[in-house]
Amino acid sequence: MATSTGAENKVEEEKASGKTEGDKQDGESQMSDERREYLMDYFSKALGISTAPPPVSRLDEVTFEGIAKYIASDKCQKIVTMTGAGISTSAGIPDFRSPGTGLYDNLKKYNLKEPTEAFSIDYFKENPEPFYMIRKEMFGKPYKPTPCHYFLELLDKKNKLMRHFTQNVDGLERKTGLSSEKLIEAHGTMTTGHCMECNHSYDHKRISDKVSDKTVKSHVPHCDQPECNGVIRPDIVMFGETLPQRFVDYADEIQDCDCLIVMGTSLVVQPFASITNRTKDDVPRLYINMEKTGGGTSHHPLTLLMFGGGFDFDKEDNIRDVFKQGTCDDGCYALADLIGWGAEFRNMIKAGNEKLDRLYGTAATKSGPRVTGASNKPFTASSSTKSVTPRVTGPGKTTAAQGSVRKTPTQPQKTVPSKTPAKTTPNTSVKKPNSASSKTCQTSAAKK
Repeated sequence: MATSTGAENKVEEEKASGKTEGDKQDGESQMSDERREYLMDYFSKALGISTAPPPVSRLDEVTFEGIAKYIASDKCQKIVTMTGAGISTSAGIPDFRSPGTGLYDNLKKYNLKEPTEAFSIDYFKENPEPFYMIRKEMFGKPYKPTPCHYFLELLDKKNKLMRHFTQNVDGLERKTGLSSEKLIEAHGTMTTGHCMECNHSYDHKRISDKVSDKTVKSHVPHCDQPECNGVIRPDIVMFGETLPQRFVDYADEIQDCDCLIVMGTSLVVQPFASITNRTKDDVPRLYINMEKTGGGTSHHPLTLLMFGGGFDFDKEDNIRDVFKQGTCDDGCYALADLIGWGAEFRNMIKAGNEKLDRLYGTAATKSGPRVTGASNKPFTASSSTKSVTPRVTGPGKTTAAQGSVRKTPTQPQKTVPSKTPAKTTPNTSVKKPNSASSKTCQTSAAKK
């Protein structure tokens, strides 16, 4: 009986699939050309030598109100969000760098050479005890999501959220019901773990029960599988480890978004921070944070090539970047009110917290909303606006005091009550739009 050769089998497979080897090569060549074009465009923009015509702004005005109006419109349907530790601080989880309250300051009592040492994979293998003492202290309570977490869920409910990237490992997005398909946990999660010897998986409750077991002296949980006593480690990215493949796979998707919202992150950890530069040049970007960072102040050629130039808040030709200074929760409340989702947003938070109360009881850490006046009225052509913060045209130049009414002949807007104290530093850079004009990272879940 005659046997088929490898070549004959290959021909049969091509017939069955309807594709020839030539078709496959053409497809690969097309992908290669697209990638080459993307890289050439990226490098030319990073170095400031692009010959492409200047982009036209998608915003009626480059302000917080302008961003809100854009999100409320049909033009904005694919929002990407990026978050860091700052969105979880109101839940009771400390961030990493705040003096006095940040995790790094509080790690001094463990007598580590460096605070980051507790989150190093090499140190964890040698001595996991400090890590689990920290874990017990930080994540021993059933924390509730913050209003900021619920805002992400609201964007998803409105079919406007394309993807959510987070540096956080607390898993609070999951508690709001945010779709796992939309969630990219760039630094992993504390909600699951696995044995370092047999790779057996453990959920959050089983790990927590082992960490809290008072019958044993050590805080370190060990595997309970037959003939295995390996150390259980959380599914987070520690210093010395690569980012999850899921992050790498979806990072380029940001090129297709039509709005980027960044909240509660200092944007110093790469490559996470660099994906802010993967949007198209005309895509609006909103940054809500206590401090204005990530502005791209470094002009070193290698830095520009690798990570881009950052935000354009204070540039004269800024057509898309808006900074909102304050807490992430306040920023989300203000944004929801301006869009016309205020009442729905507050009801969502209330219902979510009540559900978690029933699930966890009174032990759950509270992060309930401050129920102030909410507006569900969307933008209309006849609306007027009251600014939430002072308007700024350049460094140190305030053009309108906080709480004053600012009306423009070209684009009147909606009235929003001021929530910010009168002495708050100006936080929104206002500039008129210019109408003409996979990676391996030595990073950590701990470094936000």
